[in-house]
Amino acid sequence: MFKLVIAAALTGLIPTATLAQKAPMTKASDLPPPPKAEQRPYSYERHGIRIEDPWAWLRDKDYPKVDDPDVLAYLKAENAYFEAAMKPHETLKEELFQEMKGRIKEDDASVPLKQGDYLYWSAFKKGTQYRDWYRKPVKGGPDQLIFSENKEAEGKDYFRLGAFAVSPDGRKLATLVDDDGSERFKLVVRDLASGKDLETVTEVGIGNPVWTADSTGLVFTEVNDQWRSYRARYHRLGADPAKAVTLYEEKADIAFSVGVDRSTDDSLIFISTGNNSSNEVRFVPADNPTAPLTLIRPRKPDVQYEVDAAHGKLWILTNDGHVNFRIASADPAKPADWAEVVGGSDRTYLRGITAHRDHLLITSRVDGLDQLFLRDYRSGAQERVPFAEASYSAGFAGNPEYAPASYRLSYSSMVTPATVYDYHPKDDRLEVRKVQEIPSGYDPSKYVTERMMIRARDGKSVPVSIVRLKDFKKDGSGKLFVYGYGAYGYAIPPSFSTNRLSLVDRGFAFAIAHIRGGDDLGYQWFLDGKLKARTNTFNDFVDVTRGLIAAGYARPGRVAAQGGSAGGELMGAAVNQAPELFGAVVADVPFVDVLNTMLDDTLPLTPGEWTEWGNPITDPEAFKLLKSYSPYDNVEAKAYPPMLITGGLNDPRVTYWEPAKWAAKLRATKTDDNLLLLKINMGAGHGGKSGRWNSLYEIAEAYTFVLTQIP
Repeated sequence: MFKLVIAAALTGLIPTATLAQKAPMTKASDLPPPPKAEQRPYSYERHGIRIEDPWAWLRDKDYPKVDDPDVLAYLKAENAYFEAAMKPHETLKEELFQEMKGRIKEDDASVPLKQGDYLYWSAFKKGTQYRDWYRKPVKGGPDQLIFSENKEAEGKDYFRLGAFAVSPDGRKLATLVDDDGSERFKLVVRDLASGKDLETVTEVGIGNPVWTADSTGLVFTEVNDQWRSYRARYHRLGADPAKAVTLYEEKADIAFSVGVDRSTDDSLIFISTGNNSSNEVRFVPADNPTAPLTLIRPRKPDVQYEVDAAHGKLWILTNDGHVNFRIASADPAKPADWAEVVGGSDRTYLRGITAHRDHLLITSRVDGLDQLFLRDYRSGAQERVPFAEASYSAGFAGNPEYAPASYRLSYSSMVTPATVYDYHPKDDRLEVRKVQEIPSGYDPSKYVTERMMIRARDGKSVPVSIVRLKDFKKDGSGKLFVYGYGAYGYAIPPSFSTNRLSLVDRGFAFAIAHIRGGDDLGYQWFLDGKLKARTNTFNDFVDVTRGLIAAGYARPGRVAAQGGSAGGELMGAAVNQAPELFGAVVADVPFVDVLNTMLDDTLPLTPGEWTEWGNPITDPEAFKLLKSYSPYDNVEAKAYPPMLITGGLNDPRVTYWEPAKWAAKLRATKTDDNLLLLKINMGAGHGGKSGRWNSLYEIAEAYTFVLTQIP
């Protein structure tokens, strides 16, 4: 289990004086002519079907190097057009930025977390973009600055700390840093006494490195040219990093990626390999990383399992017998013989386990609501952590020690700011350690959160979480903002966000659509939104939007929508299907050239994605299905709503040409005069710009776009 969890939340009320102001609406006719990407003849044939793709040239032939002058000229022209469109609204954008920034405690710090002989925490200083990391002895002593992200980020356009792992003896620190957005991280080991870097282990690391028990070596993973985490290696400090021992390399399946972890009791190092639907796990003793690997169970299609260790046993969470998973145990000497501990349930979705000395921590979801349990190893009794609100988001949050006196939790709801608790099991008590501070003020009595079930076209009921002003009128006169994702079994939690208050205070009801493709209502909810059932995701989103309109939250054309990555694909499919519903759409790093990407197994991630989308190379039916909904392939000559599309030049997940090609085709095909903007971050990747103020500014840009289209 990961030892220190890095978490940064942009938190962020709005002066009432600004609420009456309305932004002037911008149309394309108010601007110079937009860029037009040249159409160059290109076609290919698969499964007897010919595909025309005249914007294929926007993919630089030397990718990941992008230096084609025509490609760069087009991207720069689009960025210039974006800047021209946003320039009249600089005042509003700055107003939004400042009010969102005003909700953030600039000199904020995390709650110290005990690990070994020290307490560790991170902190922002006033005016800084990044965190600094500190520790101090448990028995008392001065604060020690052990890593400054701000110092490391000096002179860099992009900086991201991907991992932060202190050695068991507390003397060394391993960090993974990405300074260009490519998600190829440099693994560096630092001596904490002197503050000096000892060595660079790899330039292409990823994931979380794991220390050996004696603190003399690291087990880590590396990516190949296709950005696949393909091997786990062991490096002993002081040895030549180029001669690191490869403990495991995935050669059998190019769709599988490799990861490493360490058991909560610190006895084992786990090496896993898998894709989105199946995996297998091996282990070695943490004090002997080059020992022969022990395979727990071999991979099997559509079967997943994760493992922890405690009390001389393996503790396993798996879906081998029930779609909502079960919990089993095994003897490490006979790791394939699993004895059931907690059976599967149609109602209870088991999502995670952590094996501590006194309790097996179980993260679950019941009827779509997070539930946290502590299970006694001997009696099997399960104690639920109590929460009062009817709808919320909660989880175990950073418990690095094997035998803590209490367990750290995170909690929030759509109206309750983020709260850090320590749960004391001996007296069934939640101790508040920190409540998110909102310097500009926050009055929860002004807001109401609701949970609705809206019937989709096939009869399924889709949950929707909503936050709005208490006096919001459901008579169709208001404005609605709908957010969705719907992929990979990732549920968008009904948690707190100060940023969205900038929309809610301006008359928007903010809704999260818990559509199929996520695992909000269990693992089957995820399965019902992938592969052949993928279109359920898009239909759910459109049907939820129509249901909210019918309930009086807004009228057609007064609805904004946003999604990113696979959620950007959702935006593309939704506007192709029902463009009349939306008055503004924000599609961030959108996965919209789905068919072409899934046909190219040389691209980052593609083989690993076939279990999610289907393999159109070998399966004609998958080809036809992808072609039927791929947003880029289904752009038609009709009116589309105003749209803001973003991308990153260095993005290894959704390559820059996907949003670029989509924008180019929309410009050439759509029949309306609505504003279409494309912004490509030329020095960033999938997550946009780094730094808390830079990323906040991009949120302000997106909200400015929405408010100028739905004033």
